[in-house]
Amino acid sequence: MGSAATGRRAAGLGLVALAAAGGLVACSSSSGGSSGGSSGGDATTEASGAAGGGTYTIWDPYPQHDKGSEWVKLLDTCGAQAGVTVERTAYDTTDLTNKTLLAAQQGNAPDVLVVDNPVVSTLAEAGVLTTTEENRLDTSAVAPNLLAAGQIGGKTYGVPIGANTLALFYNKDVLKKAGVDIDSVRDWASLTAALEKVKAAGEKGITFSAIGTEEGSFQFLPWFWGSGARLTTLDSPEGVSAVALWADWLKKGYAPNSVINNTQTTSWQEFATGDFAFAENGTWQLAAAEKAGFPYGIIPIPGKNGGTAPAPTGGEFVGIPVQQDSGRYATSRKLVTCLTDTDNSLTTTTALSYVAPTEQVQAKQVAENPGLAVWVEAVKAAKGRTSDDLGTKYPKISEPMWGAVQAALSGSKSPQQAMTDAQAAAASATQ
Repeated sequence: MGSAATGRRAAGLGLVALAAAGGLVACSSSSGGSSGGSSGGDATTEASGAAGGGTYTIWDPYPQHDKGSEWVKLLDTCGAQAGVTVERTAYDTTDLTNKTLLAAQQGNAPDVLVVDNPVVSTLAEAGVLTTTEENRLDTSAVAPNLLAAGQIGGKTYGVPIGANTLALFYNKDVLKKAGVDIDSVRDWASLTAALEKVKAAGEKGITFSAIGTEEGSFQFLPWFWGSGARLTTLDSPEGVSAVALWADWLKKGYAPNSVINNTQTTSWQEFATGDFAFAENGTWQLAAAEKAGFPYGIIPIPGKNGGTAPAPTGGEFVGIPVQQDSGRYATSRKLVTCLTDTDNSLTTTTALSYVAPTEQVQAKQVAENPGLAVWVEAVKAAKGRTSDDLGTKYPKISEPMWGAVQAALSGSKSPQQAMTDAQAAAASATQ
C-alpha cells in the first residue's frame, strides 16, 4: 500500500496512528496505493454456513474488496468448510486498530482478525491477541523474516498472509539516453554513477518519498538497513552514511527537492511523467507501471556494498483475538488455517497483490508471472519494522529517524548531527 500517517502509543490504546501508518505504508496494496477505498467504511458479507454452526466474525482492512471479490469469496468458502456463518466487516486500517482495541476492552473482539504487521505488537502488548502456540497454528512453512514481524517476547501472534515491499523501478528510455546499463547498478557507488550520467544527459535522476511521517521512514529503511545499520543505533557510521547518501543526491541534483514532501503516491506521479530514471516504490504500483506509457524495469534496492538491501515488509497477519468463551477458538483455528494453507495461499496473495509467505507458493507465483521474481527476491531479503524484538519501541525510533532525514535533506543539520540528535531522542523515548 502506499500512504501513511503516524502517531504514538498512549496508555493501553497504543500506537494506534503509527500502527495504522505502518499499514498504510505497505499493505492493502490491491487498492493501488491506499490502505482502503473508504475511510472507516465497512462491508459485511455472510457465508452460507451449515445450519446450527453459529456466526463467526472476521474483521479485515480491505474495504476496497467487496462481496464479489476473490478475497471475500475465500472467506465465505472457509466459513462453509468450518460449518459456520462468517460475518465479515472491513475497516480502514486506522479504524480497524482503534475498533479492535475498543472491542477487546469491551470483551467483544472479533473471532478472527486480519491486521497490518506493525500493529501486531501493539495488540499483543495490549493483551488482545492469542499466540499461535496457544491455538496450535502451524507457521513452520512461513519465511522466518516475515514471521518475525508478528513476534514479540519470543511469542508469535498470528500468521502472515502475504507481503509486499519496496524496489527500484527504472525507465528504460531514460537510461538508454544516458548510456546506463542497468546491469551495472549493483551497489550505492554504481547507482550514484548512473545518476550522474543521467543528469549529464539532461534527464532527471531518482525520486522517492522522504516526507516527515512513517512513510518517509518506510522508504528510508532499505538504505539505512542496506548500510548495515541497526535501529537501536541511529547515529552509527553506517546509519549516517545512509542519510548522507540521500542528502548528497539532493545537493548534486540527482534527486529533486520535492522528495522532502513527497508521499509514495506523489513520488510515483513524478516517475509516471516519464522524466525520471528511477523511482523507489512498491509492489502496489505494478498496475500503474503497466499503464505508464513507457518501458520500465525493476531491480531490488542495492545494499551499500552490493546485494539486495533489506526493505521493510508490508502485509497483514491473520490472528485470533482473546475471547471470553474459549470454546470458540477451535472453529477460529479452522478459519485461520483455511485462509493461510498452501492451497488457498495463491488465491489470497493474488487477490491482495502480495508475495506469498512460503517458498512453495512463491515458486507458483513466479511460474505464473515471471515478473514477480524481483519482488520475491526483495521480500526474501526484507524484514519487519518491529522485528529484532523492537515491538512498540519502533515508532519511538522511527519518528526521530524521519526527523533526522528531513533535517539533513533540508540542510538544517549535517547528516552526522541529525542522526546524533535522533539517537538521543530515540534513546530517551525508549528507556
